[in-house]
Amino acid sequence: MEAIEDAEDVVALRTAEAREKEIGKEAARADHLSVELVMRLMAGEHPVRIWREQRGLSPQALADKAGVGRSYLVEIEGRKKPGSVAAYRRLANALGVAVDELLPPKPS
Repeated sequence: MEAIEDAEDVVALRTAEAREKEIGKEAARADHLSVELVMRLMAGEHPVRIWREQRGLSPQALADKAGVGRSYLVEIEGRKKPGSVAAYRRLANALGVAVDELLPPKPS
């Protein structure tokens, strides 16, 4: 099992290096979260807020871009409302990420 995981890691690294070579390091790493943002994500902060900040958007700017209400977005980020599937799709489109990246982890 360990050898398989090591081989997968090598493939992932080579794929990342090839992508960086092809489109440039900055473009290839544009979707990487900083250590700070990853730590906040791991601490339970809502992924929508993390990706919104990664993209440098205010709540109003993201709401406008996604076509959702600002107050609704703030309630989703604050976990006061779960958010609809349609809202998550719009937010994902506006942020340029997969919907899965925005879904908060399920409580254990």
